Amino acid sequence: MSGSRNSPSCGVCGRKLVKNGTTSAGRTRWRCKDCGASSTQKRPDITRKAELTAFLTWLLHGRQPDHISARTFRRSRSWCWNIEVPPPAPPTEPAQVLMLDGTYFQSWCLLIAFDGTHVVDWQWCDREKKIAWQQILQRQPAPHVAVIDGGRGLLAAIADDWPTTRVQRCYFHIFQTVRRHHTFKPRLDAAREIVTLTTALMNIRNSEQAVLWLQAYNDWEIKHDRFLRHRTYARPHTVRPKGVAETSTWWYTHRDLRKTRGLFRRLISEEHLFTWIDPRLTDEEHPLPRTTSPLEGGPNKGLKDLFRAHRGLLTEHARRAAEWKLNSLTAHPHDPWSLVREEHHNPPPQRPKETPVEDEQIGPAAYDTG
Repeated sequence: MSGSRNSPSCGVCGRKLVKNGTTSAGRTRWRCKDCGASSTQKRPDITRKAELTAFLTWLLHGRQPDHISARTFRRSRSWCWNIEVPPPAPPTEPAQVLMLDGTYFQSWCLLIAFDGTHVVDWQWCDREKKIAWQQILQRQPAPHVAVIDGGRGLLAAIADDWPTTRVQRCYFHIFQTVRRHHTFKPRLDAAREIVTLTTALMNIRNSEQAVLWLQAYNDWEIKHDRFLRHRTYARPHTVRPKGVAETSTWWYTHRDLRKTRGLFRRLISEEHLFTWIDPRLTDEEHPLPRTTSPLEGGPNKGLKDLFRAHRGLLTEHARRAAEWKLNSLTAHPHDPWSLVREEHHNPPPQRPKETPVEDEQIGPAAYDTG
């Protein structure tokens, strides 16, 4: 049947069709007065759009239509997995604050940029390395402040691509690092004191309290400086710590405490500890974020919940599901139907693999070869 929607013509004789009741499904039936051919109009675009809407409702909200079986639903909507979901367009104005972090699933790592309210960008990679982070940083205008977990690859990428951006280290990741070195119940007095100081970071509210904390930390370094210089010498039956070369004749006894001291020394010297209350960037009544918790509890949690609701997805399907989830969390999500192309629901036929033909033997067959 051809012609416009309200004036179709017969596909047999080309004459104009007239309405002739409805089918059992409620669709209008058209009939040719001359040849008697009967047909109905089809709108594959409307059908595909409805399938895509139902697919995203199932994927993002877990709701599946009741009128069809789960297997039929997955088969009829399988073409929706072919739709690529691009990251959002970069903003024209730089953000005040961007939180940057990566989340892992299966063998993939998903890097996410978050402005505290919406997802700004994302990038797939195998691990959090410099070149992977640069793919995001080079697409986005440099923000005033970046809140990060302290990974070396991200720090190197920021130094190269966002040299004017101030860095705020996530307090929660600082606490996690200190706890990994000393556990929750350290035995040494110096370790107990530095754990208490690290916990006190979360109670700081203004610049005056930050100055008092720095003074307390300085007092801790002076008090335990001699203690942190203790050495252990290699002797028979002495356990050599992991990371100490076999050729070393001595090593520092309290290596974990020295690691924690080195961590805080770097944070203080690079001004990554109290960026969130820097008076050059904000005032005390409007402090900036000091953790990546909004990102962890927002997009990252949404992705974990998504994978938990759809266990057993193929790797490529899981990646596509994560992209649809992140797209829904952007300030201006892409219209799903605008991303659909003809090859998504009508992929070109795959050419069969050619079986190599063996060359025929020239001359008579040899003995016992047929």
